[in-house]
Amino acid sequence: MIRPIPTPLWLPMLLVSGLFCAGLPAEGGEVPDAPNVRFGTDVVPILTKLGCNSGGCHGKATGQNGFKLSLFGFEPDEDYDALASEGRGRRLIPTSPERSLLLLKATSRVPHGGGRRLDETSDDYKLLRAWIARGAAAPDAGDPRLMRISVAPEKQVLQTQTAEQLRVTAFFSDGTTRDVTRQAVYQSNATNIADVDANGLVTTSTQHGLVSVMARFGEQIATYHAAVPFADNAVKMAAIHAQLDAMERQAQDSKVNRHLFRQWRRLGVVPSVPADDATFLRRVSIDICGTLPTPQELADFVVDTQSDKRTRLIERLLDRPEYASYFSLKWADILQNRGAGYATSKQRQGTTLFAAWIRDSFAANKPYDQFVAEILTASGSQNENPPAIWYRAVRKSPEYVESVAQAFLGVRIQCAQCHHHPTERWSQEDYFGLAAVFSRVGRKGGFADAEVPTDEIIYLKETGSVVHPRTGAVLPPRPLGGPNFELAMHDDPRLSLARWMTRPDNPFFARTMVNRMWAHFLGRGLVHPIDDSRSTNPPSNPELLDALAEDFAASGYDIQRLIQAITGSYAYGLEAAPHPGNAGDTQTFARFYPRRLTAEVLLDGVSQVLDVPTEFGGIPAGTRAIDLPDENVAAHFLDVFGRPGRMSACECERVDAPALTQALELVNSAEIQRKLTAKAGYAEKLATANRSPGELAVEIFRRVLAREPHEEELKVAKTFLESEPDRAEACRSLLWSLLATNEFLLNH
Repeated sequence: MIRPIPTPLWLPMLLVSGLFCAGLPAEGGEVPDAPNVRFGTDVVPILTKLGCNSGGCHGKATGQNGFKLSLFGFEPDEDYDALASEGRGRRLIPTSPERSLLLLKATSRVPHGGGRRLDETSDDYKLLRAWIARGAAAPDAGDPRLMRISVAPEKQVLQTQTAEQLRVTAFFSDGTTRDVTRQAVYQSNATNIADVDANGLVTTSTQHGLVSVMARFGEQIATYHAAVPFADNAVKMAAIHAQLDAMERQAQDSKVNRHLFRQWRRLGVVPSVPADDATFLRRVSIDICGTLPTPQELADFVVDTQSDKRTRLIERLLDRPEYASYFSLKWADILQNRGAGYATSKQRQGTTLFAAWIRDSFAANKPYDQFVAEILTASGSQNENPPAIWYRAVRKSPEYVESVAQAFLGVRIQCAQCHHHPTERWSQEDYFGLAAVFSRVGRKGGFADAEVPTDEIIYLKETGSVVHPRTGAVLPPRPLGGPNFELAMHDDPRLSLARWMTRPDNPFFARTMVNRMWAHFLGRGLVHPIDDSRSTNPPSNPELLDALAEDFAASGYDIQRLIQAITGSYAYGLEAAPHPGNAGDTQTFARFYPRRLTAEVLLDGVSQVLDVPTEFGGIPAGTRAIDLPDENVAAHFLDVFGRPGRMSACECERVDAPALTQALELVNSAEIQRKLTAKAGYAEKLATANRSPGELAVEIFRRVLAREPHEEELKVAKTFLESEPDRAEACRSLLWSLLATNEFLLNH
């Protein structure tokens, strides 16, 4: 049965005149000859295409100028009521469609803050007019539903400065299909490589790489993928393939390398040459241990002639305590082991226990699935079970959902708290179904300490529920994408979530960890950003991501084995410097992408070079920055260089972008000056050493930059040391100048 139309102001007039009829011609014209126009599958997509229901217009939470639509039209019933009933019924006037505010505003025949959105001669205008003239039929449960859409072509290889027209087809529940190319909404994820216009015409620029274009019609999404090769003709491509064949023969045979070379062939990109031993030693020591190599380690590694020396180096680094400390720091950020907002004397014990538990887990190479399960299902007090500290920072339904989704599933689901996710399948039901998993988490005990109680006991309550904010329905616990968990009365839903997440066939869990670790070592995720996995943000090398995730799950979620696979890959061992064959590459890992040292690693590096530890108030002497128990230890240097506040599970909180304050800190830092001038420090030892200026210069380069100085560098450094009457001051100046270089500040 068709739902009755709400009574607008024009209905009494129609009843009095006796003119109301579903097919009444509009004043001054005839109804276009068209099939039935349905609100949900015909009208709403036009409103979306025109931007009427976008977040910047009537789709925002408060609406616009008294008119509110659901964001991107995901609630058509509510949208229909807003159009037909509100505004004194003037938005839709079937007896005179052209006088409907919907059309008057869209065509700017009356003032409209959104400007002119429609032309009276356009097909969209004619369709909206026809729908209004035929009585503005309400959405009906019996209307055909939009099931899916497809985009053609799905994949393509394009040259620079060319065009490709997409075609979008909609499939409905009654078996019909329709070309909706002009009604769909499009968005490119790499506009610098290829952009798309409102009608689905993709145009490539002069840039090379991978690009995806989202097509959305209604609540359905399809994605088009294109590759723009670096080689622009068959002759160049053949020459590049020959180069790649020769390189691959020299590379170690592995799944990772095979997928890397396969993509380089597809894009016609030539990777940089392998990095030398000194560069690789510094790179991998920083990435695994957060620590610079010593001059002795440099000397030993360079003279080692065995073919497997890089593999053995990686194994040694993974056995060092610094590995566990560095990755404990990384995961303390993700797990929000936060100290700020509490009385330090009371909360420090908890953050210290949690940090130590994370560190011990990495030192023991605890399987990743076990690591995550112990956090999610933690109960008891912080003294008995340190992972329960996670529940101190993560306390409310939104925090549970968003922290779990981002940290362990690689999904940004925040949008679905208020409305259907605009570029993914997640709905409010998905969001609050996951929240229901934690609805029975109880807390007791503890003592008031600023924001929240400290030293609480976490337990499972007998009851607890979450309701859908729009429908009021009680939602059972469920994972993302469903189905609902089958639970007995006393079952802990968190156990069901942990089992679902850690199954080998889970579509998110292993892929997210693999992608996170790939980004840690290669500077960019295969999915980028690393916690924004969705169909409209595909991986740059999906086959490689799948292969790594499959191996990770098959290994029993062995983190160290995953690290060995990544650091042993051909891509990780490449030089950072680009060349004409890969200039501009930011997606295929055809060179190593340099990145600035994290705040803690940088401070520890300065301390290591100058042989003077940093003094942290209230922390035992000699503690390194990567071993601090939480982010609430005062250290101006760490804050300037991007130490995160641990307010969310997103690694994007850690800032590595350059800033003026960082340059000023390097120039004026009281901490660096203290280290340079310390009587027991390295600079003072150099000043009193019985060595020539040339020997001093070589030693300083080895210690600071982990390499031998080039001939010209040695000449300049030697001349400088010889020219300065105060040798101590000369050594301090040379050390400081090298510490302030990009070569020291970056891992490259």
